Amino acid sequence: MSTNASRLRSPGVDPETGKEAFAVTRPGGRLEELADAHALKAAAVLVTIVGAVLEVGKASDAELAACVTPLHAALEECVGIIATDRA
Repeated sequence: MSTNASRLRSPGVDPETGKEAFAVTRPGGRLEELADAHALKAAAVLVTIVGAVLEVGKASDAELAACVTPLHAALEECVGIIATDRA
């Protein structure tokens, strides 16, 4: 989520270790651009997965509840990106 302050964000996964990398990003910087792209890709994948679960229509309440936290985080991140782009 983009804001006027520097903050820790993920620009992606380290290809050598397979671990998620984190960096302090600054508005308009290259690392923030990478973090925005990573957040949007992650949200798109999450939407596809949750959409498939809902389409089947046989998910349990527990399975659906497990989707809420990651969906909220992805939505919050995307809204932050949009808000910064409009500022």
